[in-house]
Amino acid sequence: MTIRVLLADDQALLRSAFRVLVDSEPDMQVVGEASDGAEAVALARRERADVVLMDIRMPGTDGLAATRLISADPSLAQVRVVILTTFEVDDYVVQSLRAGASGFLGKGSEPEELLSAIRIAAGGEALLSPTATKGLIARFLAQGGAVDDDRDPARSARLGALTVREREVLVQVAGGHSNDEIAERLEVSPLTVKTHVNRAMAKLGARDRAQLVVIAYESGLVRPRAD
Repeated sequence: MTIRVLLADDQALLRSAFRVLVDSEPDMQVVGEASDGAEAVALARRERADVVLMDIRMPGTDGLAATRLISADPSLAQVRVVILTTFEVDDYVVQSLRAGASGFLGKGSEPEELLSAIRIAAGGEALLSPTATKGLIARFLAQGGAVDDDRDPARSARLGALTVREREVLVQVAGGHSNDEIAERLEVSPLTVKTHVNRAMAKLGARDRAQLVVIAYESGLVRPRAD
């Protein structure tokens, strides 16, 4: 199956470079280019993209607003957004994850990292970039202010619907562990872990693993470390 990729960046030169890279892969195809967030949302609807590589800062409708619009549209439930940013340690990145992005990647990442991120996002196993430390999201969520003010009490309450094992798996996901790593830690099969992850996502209304991580911290199930 060919992964349909949409490029959203206000720099034409970067879009051209990404297009050459993505189109060079036999399992990927660039289906559109957008120079701002509004255009990205329109193209996502029209082209039925699987993955949107979204620049966080664009004129007009920025990447954060566009990500929220895509995430809130039931007709775009299959679309995964990967945020591209010059600065990985950026509060906007975390806001994007909370708005529904599947993860983020620095623009300085190696080509293979970008291609891998696209495949991971398309497969629903969205994760953060390799250079983003496991405590990054926790650090931002621990800052308070808008993050705390924007909590979703209903989402926290839904934790009560999780089984004990689903909670255990959610804690491991929040730690940045893969299904194979979680399976080894909990002494179960990777397939069993995947089942628990999928059930937790359904119960918590999460689009993917990245949102599960955010929910785990926002709900208080996992606490940021002091270091």
